[in-house]
Amino acid sequence: MQKAGHLLIDCLIEQCVTHVFGVPGESFLACLDGMFDRADKIQFINCRQEGGAAFMAEAVGKLTGRPGVCFVTRGPGATNASIGVHTAFQDSTPMVLLVGDVASETRDREAFQEVNYLSFFESMAKRVERIDDPNRVPEYIARAFATAMNGRPGPVVLVLPEDMQIKDVDTSTYPVLAKVEPTRAGMDLSALTQFESLLLASKRPFVIAGGAGWDATSAKDLQTFAEKFNLPVGNAFRFQDTFDNHHVNYAGDVGIGINPKLAELIKQSDLIIAIGPRLGEMTTGGYAMLTAPRLSGNGGNQKLIHIHASAEELNRVYQADVAINASMDAAAQALAALQAPSSVAWSDWTASVHQTYEANLVHQPVLDANGSCVGEVDMPAIVATLKKHLPADAVLTNGAGNFASWVHRYFKHHGLITGHKTQLAPTAGSMGYGVPAGIAAAITTGRLALTMAGDGDFLMNGQELATAVQYGAKTIIVLLNNGIYGTIRMHQEREYPARVSGSAMTVNPSFAALGAAYGYAGVRITQTAEFEPQLLAAMARSEGTVIEVMLDPEYLTTRGTLTGIRTAAQKK
Repeated sequence: MQKAGHLLIDCLIEQCVTHVFGVPGESFLACLDGMFDRADKIQFINCRQEGGAAFMAEAVGKLTGRPGVCFVTRGPGATNASIGVHTAFQDSTPMVLLVGDVASETRDREAFQEVNYLSFFESMAKRVERIDDPNRVPEYIARAFATAMNGRPGPVVLVLPEDMQIKDVDTSTYPVLAKVEPTRAGMDLSALTQFESLLLASKRPFVIAGGAGWDATSAKDLQTFAEKFNLPVGNAFRFQDTFDNHHVNYAGDVGIGINPKLAELIKQSDLIIAIGPRLGEMTTGGYAMLTAPRLSGNGGNQKLIHIHASAEELNRVYQADVAINASMDAAAQALAALQAPSSVAWSDWTASVHQTYEANLVHQPVLDANGSCVGEVDMPAIVATLKKHLPADAVLTNGAGNFASWVHRYFKHHGLITGHKTQLAPTAGSMGYGVPAGIAAAITTGRLALTMAGDGDFLMNGQELATAVQYGAKTIIVLLNNGIYGTIRMHQEREYPARVSGSAMTVNPSFAALGAAYGYAGVRITQTAEFEPQLLAAMARSEGTVIEVMLDPEYLTTRGTLTGIRTAAQKK
């Protein structure tokens, strides 16, 4: 006989869970107690807020392809964690959220911190279930992991009444179930034939790769396919490590702040081959660069081949000329095995697309109206320093904000083909993601984790530096401090120029001092030349480092200034 809470922990261990992220609560004490006796197999990472804990679990799901696990208490614990659940849903990341709940005898009385989790989470989770019968704990856990990984990956929420957790289970009758592996949808051979026909009939094909389900093998097969057919490959929004950015066939990232010339080339393409992404709003330029429901680029002659692991995502927004339900490993393997002709009609096209990408990397300082450089910090040079010194397997993380555009545009990922996922960033646009994601990467992989953060972004989960120090995790935070919510200010100046309302942060802490207060090293720089020695020092020291970069608010985007945006808007 075994307590259900202890049995649940054994079920997680069988699913290869080594770290659980959360904030302790009285509603799952039995599960916490189960981890005490199994500390050599599973560790509870005690975070400072449930939002940060959920982001850490989501980051592990991205890194491993298996669900990251988060434990929270009822009511405010669960609602705090919902930001991570929503991110996992929109990013197609496998995740399991376990919520300790009120006891069964007090349910439906609006007991202390009681919430209807089905109605709360149903639009942002693949499945929401309550385990009332302790004997079914193994069944629910196995199903949660299968649901989280199969098809389009995503989050599952399991609700655990506190009285259920302390009931005894006869494990000889209800044993732990075996590790669940995700199912793989294979390629439809007839659809593959249609794919090949459309490709060979095209003159300007373009591949957009991304989404969940990629690993080193499928990334290698994708590269083989691209090389055999000499295809240009762009990576979907915030999946920039899907295809090697150093490769001669790489076209650039297809997302927010896209290279305008690349956007125009995509519109000129006569065949879009989307392998893995949902083709969401950010990747498609608000459903305008790739028009929905039927593509209209190339004078209305543009066609679409869409490959996705979930049949429900195919023809959901975009009507594809060929829709293929296949997992990324099966799809990439089948494409890599295709026989390419001795020559293709689009070789010059592919070369020109790559040249456009390389031209976009050329150092372009942002100038003011008088033609002078804005501020004392040159962000392309900062990113160039990161490219120069970070190891190829370093994990780069960021939350949401204009600050992220610098690494999106100028940093080069070696990609999953190396065996390592190197980008953790929320396609859901969640502020506060980067700091906890970097900490999770450092704890679970031991690789160097560097976070690019804005001041507003950092303040949403910066307290998780305490979690990093407690568990010996070293991260490097490059914090761009410009005293504004940059993205909102940018949109504000475009729509309501010179009418600033609610987007200024007139009081900020000293982030260098704040980092030091948590046990990180804290430094502040005001000039470009100061960054490289501070980065090298941060990489050499054993503890984490906050490098606070004082950035002129005029230096708002990779392509223009705040005043320039305002002036252009006023002329309309």
